[in-house]
Amino acid sequence: MSFSLSKKVALVTGSSRGLGFGIARSLGKAGAKVVINYLNDRESGEQALKKLKADRIHAMLVRADVSDPEQIGSLVEAVEEKFGSLDILVPNATPDQPQKPIGEYDAEFYRQMYDFFVMSPFHLAKAVLPGMKKRGYGRIINITSEVFHCSVPQFSAYVAAKGGQIGWSRSMANELAPFEITVNTVAPGWIPTERHENDPKEEKDAYLQTIPLGRWGKPEDVGNAVSYFASDEASFITGQTLCVNGGRTPW
Repeated sequence: MSFSLSKKVALVTGSSRGLGFGIARSLGKAGAKVVINYLNDRESGEQALKKLKADRIHAMLVRADVSDPEQIGSLVEAVEEKFGSLDILVPNATPDQPQKPIGEYDAEFYRQMYDFFVMSPFHLAKAVLPGMKKRGYGRIINITSEVFHCSVPQFSAYVAAKGGQIGWSRSMANELAPFEITVNTVAPGWIPTERHENDPKEEKDAYLQTIPLGRWGKPEDVGNAVSYFASDEASFITGQTLCVNGGRTPW
C-alpha cells in the first residue's frame, strides 16, 4: 500500500540534508507539499530544494532558528500564507551530540539539549496547533532516538533530552486526541549521513555488528516510518514510538 498525503502540507525542521532531507523527500513522494528548513547552510538548503523539485515535489525553503519562538512564529506564518495550512509537523533539527562522561558535561550543554528536543517541539506545537485544531486534523511526529531505549552510556545529556521529548509526546498525544491530532515519535538508530563521514571506521564496524538485520539503515527508512504516521492509515495510532534501527532495541 502506498500512503497518500495528497493535499497535505508538511514542515520538517533541520531538513536541508541527512535524515531530515530523507524524511522530507519521503513525505513529498507520498504527495505532501513539503517545507524544508535550515539555519546556517543556505547552500545545502538550496540544493535540497532543487532535488525535491527534480522529483516533482512541491516544496518551499525557509531559513529559521527553531530554538527561537519568534522565528518559529514567522516560519509557521510564512508556510500557512503560501500553502493555506500546515498539517504535518516533524521536529527534526538537532545540534552536535558529543559523547562524554557526565563529569565532563556542563549545565549549559544540558540546557542546549533540552532547548532543542523539548522546548523547540513545544514552541513549534504552540505555533501550529491553532490551525490544526480549527481544521480538526493534525500530525505531529517527533524524531527521537534509540539512545533513550538502549540506555547509551556517556551520552547522558542527549539521552535525558530525548527521554523528555518522548514523555512530552505521550502527554500531548492524550491532550490532543479529542481534536483528531495524533502525536507519535520515530526513534532512529545510527544511520550514517553526511554528518558521520569522519566518524572512526572501527566505531561504525562495531555498531554494525550489533544490528540484528545485519545492514545499515537509510534515511528513507526513517522517512517511510514518518510517512506512515502522517497517513490516514495511522489515524488510530497516537502516543507511540517506532524504533527504526534494524532490531537493536532491547524490549
